[in-house]
Amino acid sequence: MNIEQIYTGCLAQGAYYITSNGEAAIIDPLRETQPYLNRLQKDGVKLKYIFETHFHADFVSGHVDLAKQTGAAIVYGPNASPEFEFISAKDGEEFKIGEVIIKVLHTPGHTMESTTFLLKDETGKDHCIFSGDTLFLGDVGRPDLAQKAASMTMEDLAGLLYESLMTKIMPLADDVIVYPAHGAGSACGKNMMKETVDTLGNQKKMNYALNQPNKEAFIQAVTEGLLAPPAYFGLNVAMNKKGYESFETVLNNGMRALTADEFEAAAENTEALILDTRTNTEFYKGFIPQSVSIGLDGDFAPWVGALIVDVKQPLLLVTDLGKEEEAVTRLSRVGFDNVLGHLKGGFAAWLAAGKEADVIDRITAEQFAGEVEIGKDKILDIRKETEYGAEHVEEAYNRPLANINDWIKDINPDEHFYVHCAGGYRSIIAASILQARGYRNFTEIEGGFKAISNTTLPRTDFVCQSKVMKA
Repeated sequence: MNIEQIYTGCLAQGAYYITSNGEAAIIDPLRETQPYLNRLQKDGVKLKYIFETHFHADFVSGHVDLAKQTGAAIVYGPNASPEFEFISAKDGEEFKIGEVIIKVLHTPGHTMESTTFLLKDETGKDHCIFSGDTLFLGDVGRPDLAQKAASMTMEDLAGLLYESLMTKIMPLADDVIVYPAHGAGSACGKNMMKETVDTLGNQKKMNYALNQPNKEAFIQAVTEGLLAPPAYFGLNVAMNKKGYESFETVLNNGMRALTADEFEAAAENTEALILDTRTNTEFYKGFIPQSVSIGLDGDFAPWVGALIVDVKQPLLLVTDLGKEEEAVTRLSRVGFDNVLGHLKGGFAAWLAAGKEADVIDRITAEQFAGEVEIGKDKILDIRKETEYGAEHVEEAYNRPLANINDWIKDINPDEHFYVHCAGGYRSIIAASILQARGYRNFTEIEGGFKAISNTTLPRTDFVCQSKVMKA
C-alpha cells in the first residue's frame, strides 16, 4: 500500500493518490489530469476509483476528465446528484483497491453529500481518513455553503456537522491519520493549521471544534466569524456537478499567442479583461492600461476567484515568458476557462510595438514615513481585519482587498490617499483595479506593512470601529 498526498499550495488543497497490488484510487483530483495519467503509467497500475468527498466550491475537480480518460468510476457519498455517470455509495459501503478497503462514512454538515473515506490497510486495521471538508487540522468545514441548496440554515448544517463528527469521526482510534482536503489559506475554513497531516488523537486534543462542551456551543463556535464566501464558489459547485469543457481544450485556447496588434484588437472588440500575472515589482513600472494585476507568485487563483465575479469572464493574459501554460492551468482550477489568448512576447513586445503603457505611483516605506502626516493624510490598509487588528499605522483605515468592489464606490476621487497591504502583492492588485476604474488619486507603498514596520511611523493595535469597513 502506498498513500501520497499531492498538495497544491496556491489552493491550499490536498489530493490523494493510493495504490495497492496493481490498482489505484485518487481522491479529490485537481483539474489537470496529465500528471495523474503519467503517474499511473509510471507505477504500472490501473485507476479503479475516483472518490469525491463532496461537490467542491473552491476548485474544479478533475474527476470528469479523469474518468473519461481511464474508465475509472466516480464515487460520491449519499445525497449527491451530479449530471454524469457515477456510483452513489451508501453509508458504510466498502470499496476494494488491491489489498486495502475504502469505507464510506457519510458525514453531512459542510454539505449534505459530504463524505469521509476511511482506509483500512491490508490487515483490516483503520489506517487513515480522507476527511474532505468535514474535518480540517485545527478546524472543521464551514457550514454556510450548502444552505440554499439544502433549504437549511447555517445553524442546521452546523448541527448536522456536529453529529457527523461525534458519531462517525470521534469514535475512531487516536492513531488514525487525518488527511484533509485543505490547509491554512483556504477560504473553506477559518482556523486551519499550516500542517497538512496529523493524527486524529492530536486533533481530539487541540481542535477547538472537537472540544466544545455540547452541540449548542459547537454551533456557535463554528458559525461565528465566518467571512462571506467568494462569489465564484457557487459557480465551481455547478461545474463540479454538471461537468465542464475538457482541460486540454481550455489550455489550447489559452495558449493562443497574439501579437501586440491582435491583442489590442481583441481587447477593444470583446469584453475581455486584461489580466497581468507578472510580479508586482514588474507591473508597477509599466503595464497595459486598464489591465488588472494578480501575480502568479502569490495566491493567484483564489484572488482571481475573489475579485473577478464571473468565471465566464473573457480573459486576455500578460505573463512572463514561459509562464503562459501555468497561468491558464491555475485559472482553470477555479473555473476560469474563457481565456482568449496571451500576449506573444510578453509586455516587452507591447512596448516594442509602440503601444501606450501606464504606471503605478509607488514609493518606498521610507519615503512614505517622510511625507505622510498622521491624522491629516488618509491611509488605506487593505489587509484582512485580523491583520489590521493585530497592528497597523495609527489613524489608518481598514479596507480589505476582498471587499474592494464594495468600498471603491466610497472613494473621493479628489482626495489623495496612501494604500498598502502586508508586502506589496495585494496593494498592487488594488492599485490596478483603482486605476482601471479611473482613480489616480493615490500612492501605493512598496513592501507594505512589513517595510513600514521598519520606519519610525507610530503603530497601534487599537481598532477604531469607524475606521473598519465590515464585510
